[in-house]
Amino acid sequence: MEVIKSSLDSNDLAKRGESLIRQSSNRYLTTVRIAFRAKQRRFDDFDGLLEESNVKPVQRAIVELSDEQDQPDLLPG
Repeated sequence: MEVIKSSLDSNDLAKRGESLIRQSSNRYLTTVRIAFRAKQRRFDDFDGLLEESNVKPVQRAIVELSDEQDQPDLLPG
């Protein structure tokens, strides 16, 4: 996965979010996946597991899920 910049470009973030929704078969489930991942990142942030705490959890979730969607070969397993 690419390193998440401290200040995300809002246009890039919007395009990534649109891409996630457009390529999904169920918009609701995609929204739930983003929210669940953001919640995980928020708790990781509280536990001090993440270095970049200035990126909001929802933004981080969108970038991560977008990267996973665009580059499935990078996923473990």
